[in-house]
Amino acid sequence: MTTTTTHEATRASYGKCIATSKRVRWDIDADVLRGREFDYDLRFLPDGLSRVDSLEFLDADARRFLTQVQGRTYANTFGLVERFIGAKILEVSRDHALGDQVALEALLRFGDEELKHQELFRRLDAQLATGMPAGYRFLAEPNAVAGVVLAKSTWAVLALTCHIEIFTQVHYRESIASAHAIDPLFKDVFRFHWLEEAQHAVLDELEWERENARLTPAERSRAVGELIELVAAIDGILQAQAVADVDYFVAHAGRGLSAEQVEQVRAGTLAAYRWQYIVSGVQQQRFADRLGGMISEGDAARIGEALAPLMH
Repeated sequence: MTTTTTHEATRASYGKCIATSKRVRWDIDADVLRGREFDYDLRFLPDGLSRVDSLEFLDADARRFLTQVQGRTYANTFGLVERFIGAKILEVSRDHALGDQVALEALLRFGDEELKHQELFRRLDAQLATGMPAGYRFLAEPNAVAGVVLAKSTWAVLALTCHIEIFTQVHYRESIASAHAIDPLFKDVFRFHWLEEAQHAVLDELEWERENARLTPAERSRAVGELIELVAAIDGILQAQAVADVDYFVAHAGRGLSAEQVEQVRAGTLAAYRWQYIVSGVQQQRFADRLGGMISEGDAARIGEALAPLMH
């Protein structure tokens, strides 16, 4: 494919994202919330994400409550990552400000949608705070996390962002969409979220490829090291939140559990979180192919070695 043809195809991809963004655009109140409340007699996260049904010693009520705790953290975690994603997209959009206006519009729409998603997740947490027992804590502070992430290279941040946007698609299509026994409002939140994130994943790939083309092999290898550091930082957040969530769960639904059973809930919750935010993304062929096409065999081995302890 010639350079001119490649440019035209890329520009068409940005244009298609704009068209889809206009077609699927939704409003928080009119389309998503619609004045509804959560139904606490139902699960929030399906077992494909929560993994609670592997904890066979928990009764049905306890498993349901654990999916609600995990679901609250699931929503808050998306609000967290969208803080740094929105900031990075605003930054890279400046490269197009005096150039390709189609690309600029696509990225500005992306940023606007990420701000809307953050508002949605803040409102969900406020609503959940009125319906769930007191004492839940979401530990990570979005601006502090964003400061750490945005200090890394653009290549590393876009790689992490692309990974997140891809697993968002997978979670909805493979787990949430087909779940029949979860709260309908919770399900709708992530249906509408998915509708816009589908375009974001395409734009992430386009911007990541553009950034990748700028780097020397040495710069790219350093960026791979930064990506590994970011994944480790995400895992640190997950470990701390799993402890906080299980403490909250035990205080309200697990008083009859033995110490050994509590440790099993901790291990199961951490495994679920690692699956949700790390493993389910890196195992996707779309992400693996994109990443593998950019990096050397040596850097791929470094990534594999770093991920190995998290994969099970």
